[in-house]
Amino acid sequence: MLRFVALAVLLLSAPALAADCPDWGGARAERELAALTDRLAQWDDAYHRRGQSPVSDTIYDQARARLVEWKHCFPEVSGAAEAGAVALPAGEAVHPVPQTGLVKLDGKAAVQAWLARRSDVWVQPKVDGVAVTLVYVDGRLERAISRGDGRTGQDWTTRVRRLPAVPERLPESLDTVLQGELYLRLDDHVQAEAGGAGARSRVAGLLARDTLDTAAAERVGLFVWDWPNGPATLAARLEGLVALGLAESAAMTHPVSGIEDAARWRDRWYRGALPFATDGIVLRQAGRPPGTDWRAEPPDWAAAWKHPPREALAEVRGVEFRIGRTGRITPLLHLRPIELDGRTIRRVSVGSLARWQTLDVRPGDQVAVALGGLTIPRLEGVVWRASERPAVSPPDDSDYHALSCFRPIPGCEEQFLARLEWLGGDQALDLVGVGPGTWRALLEAGLLNGLLDWLFLDADQLAAAPGIGKARADALMARFSAARQRPFAAWLAALGVPPGIEPAPGDDWQTLASRSKASWQARPGVGEVRAADLHAFFAHEAVQKLASRLRAEGIVDF
Repeated sequence: MLRFVALAVLLLSAPALAADCPDWGGARAERELAALTDRLAQWDDAYHRRGQSPVSDTIYDQARARLVEWKHCFPEVSGAAEAGAVALPAGEAVHPVPQTGLVKLDGKAAVQAWLARRSDVWVQPKVDGVAVTLVYVDGRLERAISRGDGRTGQDWTTRVRRLPAVPERLPESLDTVLQGELYLRLDDHVQAEAGGAGARSRVAGLLARDTLDTAAAERVGLFVWDWPNGPATLAARLEGLVALGLAESAAMTHPVSGIEDAARWRDRWYRGALPFATDGIVLRQAGRPPGTDWRAEPPDWAAAWKHPPREALAEVRGVEFRIGRTGRITPLLHLRPIELDGRTIRRVSVGSLARWQTLDVRPGDQVAVALGGLTIPRLEGVVWRASERPAVSPPDDSDYHALSCFRPIPGCEEQFLARLEWLGGDQALDLVGVGPGTWRALLEAGLLNGLLDWLFLDADQLAAAPGIGKARADALMARFSAARQRPFAAWLAALGVPPGIEPAPGDDWQTLASRSKASWQARPGVGEVRAADLHAFFAHEAVQKLASRLRAEGIVDF
């Protein structure tokens, strides 16, 4: 269906937009507006000419709203940006009835206002696929036309004839037009959990193939969402679709009595299992003009209420590289704050240094951020790049590994602090109440030059550290003293022993440190790689020094 940006977004006043205007000079603003205008033109061309969606509707709408915002911010250069815009492509096949698209209602209040002015309204899921017009002459499929610009589109007849879901012949000898969505069949798809799953692009990819085997063709379904020259009433049209063998859309079209009814269907189709991806619901007034009066623009007798956004466009403000306990480098993007599902998102992980290097994300770039499982922000990708991109220098990953940074030497502070945080966690010494802030305060006070220095601090030294004080120092002394009584396995974990082993009865440090690689690999569940990691850990000079220090302090089994 044709994309239309919610009016509430596009009609923001210039003063409201100006508060967030970028700090650009005229030349920079001209380049940025031109880049976004060009990107939108590329998306429009892909969507209308080839039925492909390089980005989701949500990201598209937000990008177009961003362009409106920037034009308000820089009116003196907005004309130059428009000069580079590309008109929507027209296809060679004329729709016998224009495809209208839908206005998008922005929120429950807007839906309620829309419903209040109408009667006999029905609801359907807004299927996320590619729109098509099917033309039947004497009951036979004469032509299939892609969405295009709503007036004309590409001739898809040859492609569509390959799809079992599209009847080659209707059970009645009708001259008729059907409009609907070709979608990717999914098993028990839950939109709230899986999102769009790339369904639209995947079905577009199937249709673009020169050859389509039977299994692939059967993965494409048809949801008829309107019958422009069908019976006058919606109920009669639904009965007619069932008689024509197109019962799926009829079974999923229901009358609604008001906003609560509409909201209930929207939530049900958002959180429940469906055979396709959806991006909202469609509300249709039963009575509407005949197809001869339709135009390629949103009508007043149908509207969309989209699902809660699970994806948003975000501007990158900075790139940080965090180094974890094992030396893994995780790039983190700091974002201009965005709202998703009631949460404010200010940063998102790239996942790995290799992925950051592939994406090459830099400050000023615009990225797509989605909510994954358990509402964890997830970077979907770079939407477009800024025209000016500052250099970003990541750490050298060869400097960091599982046996680096047992001391806070320059460049090692972050991994060292991560080691301390792990050491105090419940998987190791369980130092309740001793968190990252405490370790950082002790480090910044110059009290920690090694992983075990905290064991030898006294109350006066602790109290002198900024932000700790006497009462807190006494509590820390109690925690640190209790750690000396923790079992051998807890101390092994604290030092960072590779996971997956538990000391056997009678094992002590000397026993484990004397094992060869072959001896480690002979243990159940220990493979060649883990055996090499274990041998390297116990043989490492820094680890051996830590063990000697614990042995001198009388820690059990060292």
